[in-house]
Amino acid sequence: MELLSSTKVSGGWLKRYRHESLSVKGDMVFAIFLPAQAESANVPVLYWLSGLTCTDENFSQKAGAFKKAAELGLAIVMPDTSPRGTDYPGEHESYDFGSGAGFYVNATVAPYSNTYHMYDYVVKELPTLVEEHFPVTDKRSISGHSMGGHGALICALKNPGRYQSVSAFAPITNPTQCPWGEKAFTGYLGDDREAWKAWDTCELIATASERLPLLVDQGEADNFLEEQLKPEALEQACEKAGHELTLRRQSGYDHSYFFISSFIDDHLAHHAKALGL
Repeated sequence: MELLSSTKVSGGWLKRYRHESLSVKGDMVFAIFLPAQAESANVPVLYWLSGLTCTDENFSQKAGAFKKAAELGLAIVMPDTSPRGTDYPGEHESYDFGSGAGFYVNATVAPYSNTYHMYDYVVKELPTLVEEHFPVTDKRSISGHSMGGHGALICALKNPGRYQSVSAFAPITNPTQCPWGEKAFTGYLGDDREAWKAWDTCELIATASERLPLLVDQGEADNFLEEQLKPEALEQACEKAGHELTLRRQSGYDHSYFFISSFIDDHLAHHAKALGL
């Protein structure tokens, strides 16, 4: 790994690294916050997945999460949102597909199937790397925003026993039934809508073998609420399956990091409790 930067914050350290990824067949950048407690003992990890157009830096610069994480003794790992360095036809033409929009799936349609394996990267490769090189335990939790909220939910649902807890801010809950998801899944997974269901939270909840309680915050002034995010679909799926869901509708809040920063401490506390902190 190549250390790109190291910054002291809240008594701990925020470090950014570049490394060669086997999952995406190219270089990836991620950031990790290590609280002061990590200097004397291994600490558990929260994996944060960001949304459309983002990199690892959006959360680290805007979420205001490190003071609370430092108090709890919680490390936070922040990966990028998609592979970089490729130049496929159409990859850079829109904000909601290709660059910055990996959707945390394993693409099956060429040419994206060559490198767009963000699911494998987030679930398998990155945690293995982090646990090998940093003072962390194998106790993990996962959270994210928007496209990253979708990613956090499907990663937890598809991997029983791998995460201690899961949460999301304004997640794309039902991507098989919204424009963002339909565009991305067609490009990454092809036209078979049945295959899409393996990457849809509302579909996965019905057959989930593990019932981690879901904590979701959703701003009621979110511009994407009705067309893209569909929290009511998540409510219906959870009610039908008997899956515990705490869905907090936050009056006046939009889709931005102002919203995330207002409630991030609650999410960190949710994960800390599950992680035994």
